[in-house]
Amino acid sequence: MDLVTNDREAPPTGAPAGAPAGTRTTEPLTQYLQRVNQRVRAFDRRHPLPWDVTFAGFWVTAALIDYTGGGWRNVTHNPDAPGPLLLALSLGLSVPLLRRRAHPAAVLLAMAPFALVNAWSGTTLQAALLQLVVVYHITLRLPLRHLWWAPALVLAPVVVSAARYGEGEWSQQIGSQLTSVLVAVLIGITVRTRQNYTEALEDRARRLETERDQQAQLAAAAERARIAREMHDIIGHNLSVITGLADGGRYAAGKSPERAAQALDAIATTSRQALGELRRLLDVLRDDDTTAHPAERTPQPGLTDLDQLIDGVRSAGLPVHTRVEGRATLPPGRQLTVFRVVQEALTNTLKHAGPETTSEISLVHGDRGAVTVTITDTGKGTTPPSAPSDGRGIPGMRERTALYGGTLEAGPRPHPEQGWRVRLHLPEETPQ
Repeated sequence: MDLVTNDREAPPTGAPAGAPAGTRTTEPLTQYLQRVNQRVRAFDRRHPLPWDVTFAGFWVTAALIDYTGGGWRNVTHNPDAPGPLLLALSLGLSVPLLRRRAHPAAVLLAMAPFALVNAWSGTTLQAALLQLVVVYHITLRLPLRHLWWAPALVLAPVVVSAARYGEGEWSQQIGSQLTSVLVAVLIGITVRTRQNYTEALEDRARRLETERDQQAQLAAAAERARIAREMHDIIGHNLSVITGLADGGRYAAGKSPERAAQALDAIATTSRQALGELRRLLDVLRDDDTTAHPAERTPQPGLTDLDQLIDGVRSAGLPVHTRVEGRATLPPGRQLTVFRVVQEALTNTLKHAGPETTSEISLVHGDRGAVTVTITDTGKGTTPPSAPSDGRGIPGMRERTALYGGTLEAGPRPHPEQGWRVRLHLPEETPQ
Protein backbone atom coordinates (compact mmCIF):
# COMPACT_ATOMS: atom_id res chain seq x y z
CA MET A 1 0.00 0.00 0.00
CA ASP A 2 1.45 3.36 -1.03
CA LEU A 3 1.59 5.74 1.93
CA VAL A 4 3.69 8.41 0.18
CA THR A 5 2.08 11.82 -0.32
CA ASN A 6 3.27 14.46 -2.73
CA ASP A 7 2.08 18.07 -2.53
CA ARG A 8 3.66 20.76 -4.67
CA GLU A 9 1.81 23.65 -2.97
CA ALA A 10 2.68 23.13 0.68
CA PRO A 11 4.51 20.64 2.87
CA PRO A 12 2.22 17.68 3.60
CA THR A 13 0.97 16.86 7.07
CA GLY A 14 3.76 15.43 9.19
CA ALA A 15 6.54 17.10 7.19
CA PRO A 16 9.19 18.89 9.24
CA ALA A 17 8.69 22.59 9.81
CA GLY A 18 10.21 24.63 7.02
CA ALA A 19 10.30 21.68 4.62
CA PRO A 20 10.12 22.79 0.97
CA ALA A 21 7.02 22.21 -1.11
CA GLY A 22 6.87 18.77 -2.64
CA THR A 23 8.72 17.05 0.23
CA ARG A 24 8.02 13.33 0.20
CA THR A 25 6.99 11.96 3.59
CA THR A 26 5.99 8.50 4.70
CA GLU A 27 3.37 7.97 7.38
CA PRO A 28 4.87 6.08 10.35
CA LEU A 29 3.83 2.44 10.40
CA THR A 30 2.68 2.65 14.03
CA GLN A 31 0.25 5.47 13.23
CA TYR A 32 -1.15 3.55 10.30
CA LEU A 33 -1.63 0.40 12.37
CA GLN A 34 -3.21 2.42 15.17
CA ARG A 35 -5.69 4.01 12.78
CA VAL A 36 -6.60 0.64 11.30
CA ASN A 37 -7.01 -0.80 14.79
CA GLN A 38 -9.34 2.04 15.76
CA ARG A 39 -11.48 1.44 12.69
CA VAL A 40 -11.69 -2.28 13.37
CA ARG A 41 -12.65 -1.67 17.01
CA ALA A 42 -15.28 0.87 16.01
CA PHE A 43 -16.80 -1.60 13.55
CA ASP A 44 -16.73 -4.34 16.20
CA ARG A 45 -18.56 -2.10 18.70
CA ARG A 46 -21.30 -1.40 16.17
CA HIS A 47 -21.52 -4.96 14.78
CA PRO A 48 -20.14 -7.50 17.32
CA LEU A 49 -21.76 -10.58 15.74
CA PRO A 50 -19.48 -10.91 12.65
CA TRP A 51 -16.33 -11.04 14.79
CA ASP A 52 -17.91 -13.46 17.31
CA VAL A 53 -18.99 -15.78 14.51
CA THR A 54 -15.55 -15.60 12.88
CA PHE A 55 -13.70 -16.28 16.15
CA ALA A 56 -15.97 -19.15 17.22
CA GLY A 57 -15.99 -20.59 13.69
CA PHE A 58 -12.20 -20.70 13.61
CA TRP A 59 -11.96 -22.72 16.82
CA VAL A 60 -14.86 -25.00 15.92
CA THR A 61 -13.02 -25.78 12.69
CA ALA A 62 -9.76 -26.40 14.56
CA ALA A 63 -11.52 -28.73 17.03
CA LEU A 64 -13.13 -30.72 14.21
CA ILE A 65 -9.79 -30.99 12.38
CA ASP A 66 -8.21 -32.34 15.56
CA TYR A 67 -11.03 -34.90 15.80
CA THR A 68 -11.15 -35.96 12.15
CA GLY A 69 -7.38 -35.87 11.62
CA GLY A 70 -6.64 -38.03 14.61
CA GLY A 71 -4.31 -35.60 16.26
CA TRP A 72 -6.06 -36.21 19.58
CA ARG A 73 -4.63 -39.74 19.64
CA ASN A 74 -1.14 -38.37 20.40
CA VAL A 75 -2.14 -37.28 23.94
CA THR A 76 -5.20 -39.41 24.70
CA HIS A 77 -5.55 -42.00 27.47
CA ASN A 78 -8.37 -43.74 25.56
CA PRO A 79 -7.59 -44.20 21.87
CA ASP A 80 -10.73 -46.33 21.47
CA ALA A 81 -13.14 -43.52 22.38
CA PRO A 82 -16.29 -43.64 20.19
CA GLY A 83 -16.63 -41.14 17.37
CA PRO A 84 -19.98 -39.64 18.48
CA LEU A 85 -18.47 -38.87 21.90
CA LEU A 86 -15.48 -37.19 20.30
CA LEU A 87 -17.75 -35.11 18.04
CA ALA A 88 -19.98 -34.06 20.94
CA LEU A 89 -16.98 -33.08 23.07
CA SER A 90 -15.35 -31.15 20.20
CA LEU A 91 -18.51 -29.14 19.57
CA GLY A 92 -19.34 -28.71 23.27
CA LEU A 93 -15.91 -27.23 23.97
CA SER A 94 -15.86 -24.84 20.98
CA VAL A 95 -19.37 -23.76 19.93
CA PRO A 96 -20.12 -21.89 23.24
CA LEU A 97 -17.30 -19.47 22.38
CA LEU A 98 -19.86 -17.66 20.23
CA ARG A 99 -21.24 -16.02 23.40
CA ARG A 100 -17.97 -15.65 25.28
CA ARG A 101 -18.09 -11.83 25.33
CA ALA A 102 -21.75 -11.37 26.18
CA HIS A 103 -22.04 -14.11 28.85
CA PRO A 104 -18.56 -15.43 29.75
CA ALA A 105 -19.63 -16.97 33.08
CA ALA A 106 -22.51 -18.88 31.48
CA VAL A 107 -20.22 -20.06 28.68
CA LEU A 108 -17.66 -21.44 31.16
CA LEU A 109 -20.42 -23.25 33.06
CA ALA A 110 -21.73 -24.70 29.79
CA MET A 111 -18.25 -25.98 28.83
CA ALA A 112 -17.51 -27.44 32.29
CA PRO A 113 -19.53 -30.71 31.86
CA PHE A 114 -17.85 -31.42 28.53
CA ALA A 115 -14.43 -30.74 30.08
CA LEU A 116 -15.19 -33.16 32.95
CA VAL A 117 -16.39 -35.87 30.55
CA ASN A 118 -13.30 -35.24 28.42
CA ALA A 119 -11.06 -35.85 31.47
CA TRP A 120 -13.09 -38.81 32.85
CA SER A 121 -13.28 -40.63 29.52
CA GLY A 122 -9.55 -40.10 28.90
CA THR A 123 -10.01 -38.63 25.42
CA THR A 124 -8.07 -35.51 26.50
CA LEU A 125 -9.10 -33.35 23.54
CA GLN A 126 -7.01 -30.19 23.15
CA ALA A 127 -10.25 -28.21 22.72
CA ALA A 128 -10.48 -28.18 26.52
CA LEU A 129 -7.79 -25.50 26.49
CA LEU A 130 -10.38 -23.11 25.01
CA GLN A 131 -11.64 -22.65 28.56
CA LEU A 132 -8.64 -20.35 29.06
CA VAL A 133 -10.12 -17.96 26.50
CA VAL A 134 -13.31 -17.80 28.58
CA VAL A 135 -11.30 -17.23 31.78
CA TYR A 136 -9.64 -14.28 30.04
CA HIS A 137 -13.03 -12.77 29.18
CA ILE A 138 -14.32 -13.32 32.72
CA THR A 139 -11.30 -11.42 34.04
CA LEU A 140 -11.80 -8.70 31.45
CA ARG A 141 -15.55 -8.14 31.76
CA LEU A 142 -16.87 -9.37 35.10
CA PRO A 143 -16.20 -8.32 38.70
CA LEU A 144 -12.97 -9.80 40.01
CA ARG A 145 -14.86 -11.81 42.64
CA HIS A 146 -15.57 -14.35 39.87
CA LEU A 147 -11.89 -15.29 39.82
CA TRP A 148 -12.20 -17.62 42.81
CA TRP A 149 -14.51 -20.12 41.09
CA ALA A 150 -13.53 -19.79 37.42
CA PRO A 151 -9.94 -21.07 37.84
CA ALA A 152 -11.21 -23.83 40.15
CA LEU A 153 -13.69 -24.92 37.50
CA VAL A 154 -10.91 -25.09 34.90
CA LEU A 155 -8.56 -27.04 37.22
CA ALA A 156 -11.22 -29.63 38.19
CA PRO A 157 -10.87 -31.73 34.98
CA VAL A 158 -7.08 -31.91 35.50
CA VAL A 159 -7.60 -33.25 39.02
CA VAL A 160 -10.11 -35.81 37.70
CA SER A 161 -7.72 -36.94 34.95
CA ALA A 162 -4.80 -37.26 37.35
CA ALA A 163 -6.88 -39.21 39.85
CA ARG A 164 -8.32 -41.57 37.24
CA TYR A 165 -5.27 -42.31 35.13
CA GLY A 166 -2.43 -41.38 37.48
CA GLU A 167 0.26 -40.83 34.87
CA GLY A 168 2.98 -38.38 35.90
CA GLU A 169 3.15 -36.35 39.07
CA TRP A 170 0.08 -34.49 40.24
CA SER A 171 2.08 -31.35 40.93
CA GLN A 172 3.38 -31.30 37.37
CA GLN A 173 -0.05 -31.70 35.76
CA ILE A 174 -1.87 -29.28 38.07
CA GLY A 175 1.04 -26.83 38.07
CA SER A 176 1.10 -26.67 34.28
CA GLN A 177 -2.66 -26.01 34.09
CA LEU A 178 -2.50 -23.50 36.97
CA THR A 179 0.26 -21.59 35.18
CA SER A 180 -1.87 -21.41 32.03
CA VAL A 181 -4.84 -20.11 34.04
CA LEU A 182 -2.68 -17.49 35.77
CA VAL A 183 -1.32 -16.29 32.42
CA ALA A 184 -4.88 -15.90 31.08
CA VAL A 185 -5.92 -14.00 34.23
CA LEU A 186 -2.88 -11.70 34.11
CA ILE A 187 -3.48 -10.91 30.43
CA GLY A 188 -7.11 -10.11 31.23
CA ILE A 189 -6.15 -7.86 34.15
CA THR A 190 -3.56 -6.04 32.01
CA VAL A 191 -6.02 -5.39 29.18
CA ARG A 192 -8.74 -4.39 31.64
CA THR A 193 -6.43 -1.93 33.40
CA ARG A 194 -5.47 -0.41 30.08
CA GLN A 195 -9.11 -0.05 29.06
CA ASN A 196 -10.06 1.54 32.37
CA TYR A 197 -7.18 3.98 32.05
CA THR A 198 -8.19 4.89 28.50
CA GLU A 199 -11.83 5.35 29.52
CA ALA A 200 -10.76 7.57 32.41
CA LEU A 201 -8.72 9.73 30.03
CA GLU A 202 -11.62 9.97 27.60
CA ASP A 203 -14.03 10.85 30.40
CA ARG A 204 -11.65 13.50 31.66
CA ALA A 205 -11.33 14.93 28.15
CA ARG A 206 -15.13 15.07 27.83
CA ARG A 207 -15.47 16.78 31.20
CA LEU A 208 -12.75 19.28 30.34
CA GLU A 209 -14.47 20.01 27.05
CA THR A 210 -17.79 20.51 28.86
CA GLU A 211 -16.15 22.78 31.42
CA ARG A 212 -14.47 24.72 28.63
CA ASP A 213 -17.82 25.24 26.89
CA GLN A 214 -19.43 26.28 30.17
CA GLN A 215 -16.63 28.73 30.88
CA ALA A 216 -17.03 30.16 27.39
CA GLN A 217 -20.78 30.56 27.93
CA LEU A 218 -20.23 32.22 31.31
CA ALA A 219 -17.64 34.55 29.81
CA ALA A 220 -20.02 35.42 26.97
CA ALA A 221 -22.84 36.07 29.44
CA ALA A 222 -20.59 38.29 31.58
CA GLU A 223 -19.46 40.18 28.50
CA ARG A 224 -23.07 40.67 27.38
CA ALA A 225 -23.94 42.00 30.84
CA ARG A 226 -20.96 44.38 30.76
CA ILE A 227 -21.91 45.67 27.31
CA ALA A 228 -25.53 46.05 28.40
CA ARG A 229 -24.42 48.14 31.40
CA GLU A 230 -22.25 50.34 29.19
CA MET A 231 -25.04 50.86 26.66
CA HIS A 232 -27.52 51.62 29.44
CA ASP A 233 -25.19 54.20 30.97
CA ILE A 234 -24.38 55.82 27.62
CA ILE A 235 -27.84 55.88 26.08
CA GLY A 236 -29.83 56.40 29.28
CA HIS A 237 -27.80 59.37 30.45
CA ASN A 238 -27.61 61.13 27.10
CA LEU A 239 -31.30 60.65 26.38
CA SER A 240 -32.14 62.08 29.80
CA VAL A 241 -29.97 65.13 29.06
CA ILE A 242 -31.57 65.51 25.63
CA THR A 243 -35.04 65.26 27.17
CA GLY A 244 -34.19 67.98 29.70
CA LEU A 245 -32.77 70.21 26.99
CA ALA A 246 -35.81 69.65 24.77
CA ASP A 247 -38.21 70.53 27.61
CA GLY A 248 -36.23 73.65 28.44
CA GLY A 249 -36.05 74.67 24.79
CA ARG A 250 -39.81 74.25 24.40
CA TYR A 251 -40.50 76.63 27.29
CA ALA A 252 -37.88 79.11 26.08
CA ALA A 253 -39.05 79.10 22.46
CA GLY A 254 -41.84 81.63 23.03
CA LYS A 255 -39.96 84.02 25.33
CA SER A 256 -36.32 83.74 24.35
CA PRO A 257 -35.55 82.31 20.89
CA GLU A 258 -31.83 82.65 21.62
CA ARG A 259 -32.15 80.27 24.59
CA ALA A 260 -34.12 77.85 22.41
CA ALA A 261 -31.36 77.89 19.79
CA GLN A 262 -28.77 77.22 22.50
CA ALA A 263 -30.85 74.25 23.68
CA LEU A 264 -31.01 72.86 20.16
CA ASP A 265 -27.23 73.24 19.79
CA ALA A 266 -26.74 71.42 23.10
CA ILE A 267 -29.10 68.65 21.95
CA ALA A 268 -27.13 68.24 18.73
CA THR A 269 -23.82 68.12 20.62
CA THR A 270 -25.10 65.60 23.17
CA SER A 271 -26.59 63.43 20.42
CA ARG A 272 -23.33 63.37 18.49
CA GLN A 273 -21.42 62.45 21.64
CA ALA A 274 -23.86 59.64 22.39
CA LEU A 275 -23.66 58.32 18.83
CA GLY A 276 -19.86 58.46 18.92
CA GLU A 277 -19.66 56.50 22.18
CA LEU A 278 -22.22 53.99 20.96
CA ARG A 279 -20.41 53.54 17.66
CA ARG A 280 -17.11 52.87 19.43
CA LEU A 281 -18.81 50.29 21.64
CA LEU A 282 -20.46 48.53 18.71
CA ASP A 283 -17.27 48.58 16.63
CA VAL A 284 -15.67 46.31 19.22
CA LEU A 285 -18.45 43.76 18.63
CA ARG A 286 -18.05 43.61 14.87
CA ASP A 287 -17.17 40.28 13.30
CA ASP A 288 -15.33 41.91 10.39
CA ASP A 289 -11.60 41.72 9.95
CA THR A 290 -10.24 44.24 12.45
CA THR A 291 -7.00 44.59 10.48
CA ALA A 292 -8.93 45.97 7.51
CA HIS A 293 -11.38 48.04 9.58
CA PRO A 294 -9.86 48.57 13.02
CA ALA A 295 -12.29 49.69 15.70
CA GLU A 296 -11.69 53.14 17.11
CA ARG A 297 -10.09 52.77 20.52
CA THR A 298 -10.55 55.47 23.17
CA PRO A 299 -9.94 55.35 26.91
CA GLN A 300 -12.90 54.68 29.17
CA PRO A 301 -14.16 57.82 30.93
CA GLY A 302 -12.54 58.72 34.25
CA LEU A 303 -12.50 61.44 36.87
CA THR A 304 -11.16 64.00 34.39
CA ASP A 305 -14.38 63.60 32.39
CA LEU A 306 -16.64 64.42 35.34
CA ASP A 307 -16.57 68.15 34.57
CA GLN A 308 -17.84 67.55 31.02
CA LEU A 309 -20.53 65.22 32.38
CA ILE A 310 -21.66 67.76 34.97
CA ASP A 311 -21.68 70.59 32.43
CA GLY A 312 -23.99 68.55 30.22
CA VAL A 313 -26.37 67.94 33.13
CA ARG A 314 -26.32 71.62 34.04
CA SER A 315 -27.15 72.55 30.47
CA ALA A 316 -30.21 70.26 30.75
CA GLY A 317 -31.48 72.41 33.63
CA LEU A 318 -30.20 70.62 36.74
CA PRO A 319 -27.96 72.77 38.98
CA VAL A 320 -25.09 70.66 40.28
CA HIS A 321 -22.66 71.65 43.04
CA THR A 322 -19.41 69.73 43.50
CA ARG A 323 -17.04 69.38 46.43
CA VAL A 324 -13.72 67.52 46.29
CA GLU A 325 -11.56 66.67 49.31
CA GLY A 326 -8.06 65.33 48.95
CA ARG A 327 -6.22 64.41 45.81
CA ALA A 328 -5.22 61.00 44.52
CA THR A 329 -4.65 59.14 41.28
CA LEU A 330 -7.02 56.21 40.98
CA PRO A 331 -6.55 53.22 38.67
CA PRO A 332 -8.63 53.39 35.46
CA GLY A 333 -11.07 50.73 36.67
CA ARG A 334 -11.91 52.62 39.85
CA GLN A 335 -12.22 55.88 37.95
CA LEU A 336 -14.71 54.26 35.56
CA THR A 337 -16.77 52.94 38.48
CA VAL A 338 -16.92 56.39 40.11
CA PHE A 339 -17.80 58.03 36.79
CA ARG A 340 -20.61 55.57 35.99
CA VAL A 341 -22.12 55.80 39.47
CA VAL A 342 -22.17 59.61 39.31
CA GLN A 343 -23.60 59.42 35.79
CA GLU A 344 -26.37 57.04 36.80
CA ALA A 345 -27.26 59.05 39.90
CA LEU A 346 -27.53 62.29 37.91
CA THR A 347 -29.53 60.50 35.21
CA ASN A 348 -32.05 59.29 37.81
CA THR A 349 -32.27 62.81 39.20
CA LEU A 350 -33.05 64.18 35.75
CA LYS A 351 -35.71 61.52 35.20
CA HIS A 352 -37.46 61.41 38.56
CA ALA A 353 -36.62 64.39 40.78
CA GLY A 354 -39.00 66.89 39.25
CA PRO A 355 -38.62 70.64 38.68
CA GLU A 356 -36.60 73.05 40.82
CA THR A 357 -34.24 70.30 41.93
CA THR A 358 -30.62 70.80 42.81
CA SER A 359 -27.92 68.18 43.17
CA GLU A 360 -24.65 68.01 45.10
CA ILE A 361 -21.65 65.75 44.53
CA SER A 362 -19.09 65.15 47.27
CA LEU A 363 -15.90 63.35 46.31
CA VAL A 364 -13.51 62.42 49.16
CA HIS A 365 -10.17 60.75 48.43
CA GLY A 366 -8.57 58.48 51.04
CA ASP A 367 -5.33 56.57 51.27
CA ARG A 368 -4.19 53.95 48.74
CA GLY A 369 -7.05 54.36 46.30
CA ALA A 370 -9.89 54.60 48.80
CA VAL A 371 -12.63 56.97 47.67
CA THR A 372 -16.09 57.96 48.88
CA VAL A 373 -18.63 59.65 46.59
CA THR A 374 -21.98 61.00 47.78
CA ILE A 375 -24.59 62.29 45.31
CA THR A 376 -27.68 63.92 46.77
CA ASP A 377 -30.60 65.85 45.31
CA THR A 378 -33.51 67.86 46.66
CA GLY A 379 -36.08 66.44 44.32
CA LYS A 380 -39.76 66.15 45.10
CA GLY A 381 -40.60 63.83 42.26
CA THR A 382 -40.90 60.05 42.17
CA THR A 383 -38.11 57.73 43.18
CA PRO A 384 -36.52 55.37 40.66
CA PRO A 385 -39.11 52.77 39.66
CA SER A 386 -39.46 49.71 41.87
CA ALA A 387 -40.34 47.34 39.03
CA PRO A 388 -38.51 44.00 38.85
CA SER A 389 -34.84 44.64 38.23
CA ASP A 390 -33.42 43.97 34.76
CA GLY A 391 -29.82 44.26 35.94
CA ARG A 392 -29.44 47.91 34.90
CA GLY A 393 -29.52 51.18 36.82
CA ILE A 394 -28.90 50.79 40.54
CA PRO A 395 -28.28 46.99 40.26
CA GLY A 396 -25.67 47.78 37.62
CA MET A 397 -24.00 50.28 39.97
CA ARG A 398 -23.91 47.64 42.70
CA GLU A 399 -22.24 45.16 40.33
CA ARG A 400 -19.56 47.68 39.41
CA THR A 401 -18.98 48.47 43.08
CA ALA A 402 -18.73 44.81 44.05
CA LEU A 403 -15.82 44.33 41.64
CA TYR A 404 -13.63 46.36 44.02
CA GLY A 405 -15.13 45.15 47.28
CA GLY A 406 -16.96 48.43 47.81
CA THR A 407 -20.42 49.33 49.09
CA LEU A 408 -23.23 51.27 47.49
CA GLU A 409 -26.18 52.79 49.32
CA ALA A 410 -29.11 54.27 47.41
CA GLY A 411 -32.34 55.54 48.91
CA PRO A 412 -34.34 58.53 50.19
CA ARG A 413 -32.56 61.02 52.39
CA PRO A 414 -33.43 60.82 56.10
CA HIS A 415 -36.35 62.89 57.37
CA PRO A 416 -36.83 65.87 57.47
CA GLU A 417 -34.64 66.22 54.37
CA GLN A 418 -36.18 65.39 51.05
CA GLY A 419 -34.73 63.97 47.90
CA TRP A 420 -32.49 61.03 47.10
CA ARG A 421 -28.99 60.02 48.11
CA VAL A 422 -26.46 57.67 46.50
CA ARG A 423 -23.29 56.89 48.45
CA LEU A 424 -20.38 54.92 46.96
CA HIS A 425 -17.39 53.77 48.98
CA LEU A 426 -14.42 51.94 47.50
CA PRO A 427 -11.96 50.66 50.14
CA GLU A 428 -8.20 50.82 50.01
CA GLU A 429 -6.48 48.76 47.35
CA THR A 430 -5.07 45.53 48.65
CA PRO A 431 -1.40 44.99 47.70
CA GLN A 432 -0.88 42.18 45.20
